[in-house]
Amino acid sequence: MTGLSGRLPDFPWDTIAGARDRARAHPDGICDLSVGTPVDPVPQLALDALAASASGWAGYPTVWGTPALREAIRGYLEGRWSSVPLGDSNVLPVIGTKELVAHLPLQLGVGPGDTVVIPTTAYPTYAVGARIAGAEVLATDDPVEAAAARPRLIWINSPANPHGAILGADALRAWVDAARSVGAVLASDECYGEFGWDAEPVSVLHPDVCGGTPEGLIAAHSLSKRSNVAGYRAGFLAGCSTLLGELLEVRKHSGLMVPGPVQDAMVVLLGDHDHVAEQRGRYLARRAVLKPALEAAGFRIDHSEGSLYLWATRGEDCRATVDWLADRGILAAPGDFYGAVSGRHVRIALTASDERIAAAGSRLG
Repeated sequence: MTGLSGRLPDFPWDTIAGARDRARAHPDGICDLSVGTPVDPVPQLALDALAASASGWAGYPTVWGTPALREAIRGYLEGRWSSVPLGDSNVLPVIGTKELVAHLPLQLGVGPGDTVVIPTTAYPTYAVGARIAGAEVLATDDPVEAAAARPRLIWINSPANPHGAILGADALRAWVDAARSVGAVLASDECYGEFGWDAEPVSVLHPDVCGGTPEGLIAAHSLSKRSNVAGYRAGFLAGCSTLLGELLEVRKHSGLMVPGPVQDAMVVLLGDHDHVAEQRGRYLARRAVLKPALEAAGFRIDHSEGSLYLWATRGEDCRATVDWLADRGILAAPGDFYGAVSGRHVRIALTASDERIAAAGSRLG
C-alpha cells in the first residue's frame, strides 16, 4: 500500500538539525529564532476562564461552537476588523488553523484535476493541503495569472508568513475580483492580523474589499499568536455562509470539535484587547533590538511590515546564512522552506524571550 505521506514533502525542520546542533554548542546556549512558537505567559484571564469552565464539560462540545463563542467571534470581527455584518452561519471555530489549512482543500471537495493557488513565498502547509487532496499547486502572486488557471481554491496571506508583507485594500480587492470571476474560493489567512508594524492590515471581509458581501470568501483567524495560546489550538473561520455550512457538515461527520473549556476561554480572550496590546509591545521591543543588529551585521531586511518575523538576506544562499548564524549560536529558518524563489533569505522570529533576543543582538554586533 502506498501511504499518503509519500505525496508529501520531507518535513522541512528536519533539514536544519545540523545547524541546530551547532547553535546549541555556543557557550551561552542557543538563541532559537527559527520557529513562531510563543514563549510569553498565557493571559491570566484565559487561565481563569479555563479553570472556571473545566468542570462543566462532561459532554461533547459541538463543532459549530457555543452560541457565546459565535457571538464573540462576530463581535471581534465587526468591532476590530470592521467586517461586513455577520450572522452565526458566517462563523465556524476550528482546532487551530494549521489543521484547517492542511485539510481545507479536502473538506471543500477539491481533488485530482483541480488547482490550488498559493503565494510564491508561503507557509508550506498551503501546498501540503493541496497535495493531501491530490490537487495541483500553482504558486503566483498575480491575481490575473491565478484566475487564468481557473483554480478551485486560492490562498492569500496578510500579514504574511514568512516575509511579513501586508496587502493593502486595493491588492486584496484584486484577489477578490479574480477569485469571483472564475468561481474560486478565496481563503485569506489573517492569523497575524494584530501584528502590523509599518502598515495597518485589512481584512478581506472589510466592505471596501469584499463589496459588502462575504460570498465566496473565507477568512482564517487564530488566537495562537494574538493571545499566546498556541497550545490551546484555538482558531476560527468567517465568511461565506454557503462555504462554512459545507465545512460544518463535513467537520461534524469528522468530529472536529474545539474542546469546550477552550471555547469558553476564547470567548473571554476575544472580548479583551488589553492583553493583545501588551503582547504587541513585547514584540515591537524585540523587533527594535533585532532589526538594527541584523542591519549592522550586513543584512538587508525585506518586507517585514508585519507579522512576527524579519525576512533577512546577506545576498547569499540561505543555507550559508543559516550556518553563519548557527556559528554565533543563532538558529534561523532557511527561506527555501517557503518556496523556490526564497532561497536567499532567512526568516528570523521575534518569538523568543527578551533575554534570548538581547543575546542574539549582541552576538550579531
